Amino acid sequence: MNLTNSNGPNGNNAPRPAEPFITAAGLSKSFQMGETTVHALRGVDLTIEEGTFQAIMGPSGSGKSTLLYLLGGLDRPTAGHIVVEDNALDQLDENALAAYRRRFVGFIFQSFNLIPSLSAWENVAFPMRFAGYSRRERQKRAFALLERVGLADRRQHKPTELSGGQQQRVAIARSLVNEPRLVLADEPTGNLDTASGQSIMDLLAELHRDGRTVLVVTHDPRMAAYATHQVLLLDGRIVSAEEYRAVAGVG
Repeated sequence: MNLTNSNGPNGNNAPRPAEPFITAAGLSKSFQMGETTVHALRGVDLTIEEGTFQAIMGPSGSGKSTLLYLLGGLDRPTAGHIVVEDNALDQLDENALAAYRRRFVGFIFQSFNLIPSLSAWENVAFPMRFAGYSRRERQKRAFALLERVGLADRRQHKPTELSGGQQQRVAIARSLVNEPRLVLADEPTGNLDTASGQSIMDLLAELHRDGRTVLVVTHDPRMAAYATHQVLLLDGRIVSAEEYRAVAGVG
């Protein structure tokens, strides 16, 4: 990142560029599988500006989901540092990390992760239980979010009464219930048909236009085309577009 001298080349005051919203430095993650050590990430350096829509792309096993989970505070790195705004994630204890996830991050997963026994609106409102909201407040917020994602008439339906695309819309509404600034989606269209997948990506693009920072893990170039930026991973490393095309055989 190039910093501009605050005095400018002619002695005039010039604004400094804004600090990155997310910074990862030397990020590594290893897993032990029997006697084998799997290196999911290998010294990743990454900066992400606030308000961008980032597609994290790579073949299976490249470290995409691992990177997303580390940035969301769902897992801890083996080495390296992550700072999201003023949150140094590797320095937070478990309670502080849980608070970071609750107030700062909205998660969307490929498998939806809805609670089968709860209605759509109850699933959306569920994270608010831990923030001290009354049932009336939770219901009001959930109803408004379901209306936003086009499911106002499905708010009393259980997940088993909804299509895959509708379940993912419920999951998106749930991810927004605590008004996060960062939305992380792990293969959100992976279990959907093409039309439903495009509809979900349209919703994520709308969240980006609202000013949120959106990171989406995908292996589908059609879905990645919605993003303003791409992060390309191969074997746990960020690579250039040229190397990615050559090795992954795309584009």
